[in-house]
Amino acid sequence: MEAKRFSGQTAVVTGGESGIGRATAVLFANEGAKVYLTDLRPLSENDLLYDKLGVNRSTGDVRQEETVKELAERAVSETGRLDHFVNNAGVGMVKPVTEVTEDDWDFCIGVNLKGAFFGCKHAIKQMLKNEGGSIVNVASNAGLLPRAHDPLYSTSKQAVVGMTKSLALCHAKDRIRINAVCPGPVGNTGMMDDDIEKAVDSDQFIHNVINASPGAAAWNRMITPEEVAESIAWLCSDAALMVTGTMLAIDGGKSLGVPPGS
Repeated sequence: MEAKRFSGQTAVVTGGESGIGRATAVLFANEGAKVYLTDLRPLSENDLLYDKLGVNRSTGDVRQEETVKELAERAVSETGRLDHFVNNAGVGMVKPVTEVTEDDWDFCIGVNLKGAFFGCKHAIKQMLKNEGGSIVNVASNAGLLPRAHDPLYSTSKQAVVGMTKSLALCHAKDRIRINAVCPGPVGNTGMMDDDIEKAVDSDQFIHNVINASPGAAAWNRMITPEEVAESIAWLCSDAALMVTGTMLAIDGGKSLGVPPGS
């Protein structure tokens, strides 16, 4: 029988009830990891699957440091180790800057940046106790280039990219690898589903999203959460032992520039 990539290891995933987080939690569990996740909104549709996989679930807000601290500490106290931490919890914010309120700022920056910071902080504290580990922050192609329609969201994700690079540089000596994935456009996620629901013409919206990415347009579909999860798993695996401070774009070439014919 082929050995599983994460047998005997422990992984934590935030925002693990849907989309990329759910796909990541399932993949890591299937690859032998003991998985701990938290999410603001637990979904009953996951009950049977997560029970079968032995995934430990909790409800919490990553904007609250104690939520993330307790999650990391519980994983270590119950398994004796923390090998991987995936900061996936995130929210969108599509508004021109003139309409962004202080509450909008606090919410978007709080979840996307502060939540990821708390995850990194407490993962690093635990990983320093053993022989290192791997942290993956879920950023966005909006973290690689500015986007006109969601400046606050883009700001939050560009900050995640900067934080990832800084912490990777700080902790490479500790054998703690810190990378980010920069996806988009990804279907079957809460964020995308919300955008589709709010669109005046949902079919046209989907068409526009797909065609904004040359790779997605070529295949006539969005990226799947499972494809992003596979990239996260690779970054956490021994195959990527010398990869740190890397931003892995999984966006069908959307962040490369202006495609042919545009």
